[in-house]
Amino acid sequence: MKAVILAGGLGTRIAEESDYKPKPMVEIGGRPLLWHIMKNYARHGIKEFVICLGYKGYVIKEYFFNYYRHTADLEINLHTGEASVLNSQAEDWNIMLIDTGQDTMTGGRVKRVRQHLGDATFCLTYGDGLSDIDISSEIAFHGSHGKLATVAAVQPPGRFGVLNIGSESNVTSFEEKPQDEIGWINGGFFILEPAALDYIEGDETSFERAPLTNLAKDGQLMAFRHHGFWQPCDTLRDKRELQALWDTGNAPWKA
Repeated sequence: MKAVILAGGLGTRIAEESDYKPKPMVEIGGRPLLWHIMKNYARHGIKEFVICLGYKGYVIKEYFFNYYRHTADLEINLHTGEASVLNSQAEDWNIMLIDTGQDTMTGGRVKRVRQHLGDATFCLTYGDGLSDIDISSEIAFHGSHGKLATVAAVQPPGRFGVLNIGSESNVTSFEEKPQDEIGWINGGFFILEPAALDYIEGDETSFERAPLTNLAKDGQLMAFRHHGFWQPCDTLRDKRELQALWDTGNAPWKA
């Protein structure tokens, strides 16, 4: 099974980083978000990736082009220029890096890599969110219902405390950032059948709008409830929170 990762957006809300690199290349613990996401898929046996490039896609290409040597012990003869790899720690992944356009929307990017997916079920996610989601369980759930699409549903922690107020303006209870403040949302980890791509018209199609809306309307979209860790990296604050989890050894997405 292949995993498609959307890595072409601008990431304007974290411009401190994305002015110089694609948002999936923002580093947590010295590794790009993209690497962390791929690492989680690999733990579930998925080691073939199709990366949808766009904004500053060359940065991602250069990272993986040089990855083998950057993770290796090398011996270099400075006189002859000859180099040999003594020991490499590189993962056994196969990665396609596909330019899907600078301004293409999310649905259009997936549509553009259709030819690389064959006729098999595949995974889809964004390149800017970390989670300890059980991909194997989501795949099994997807196979059990026979629909075209499965989306991971998550309950992000609220950013504000909630007041429950009585009829006389008295506070009856206070909940500090309740987990279910806004209910279930799109967690961004999908399992799709190739036919789901027929719901995407072209480059201007946002996958989160008409395709998902129409899949749901046709009864072809199911939700896999994920109760564990999930956090996007949309802002500098998000990055600092994720980095703090890594630094303290409390990163739930790390095996």
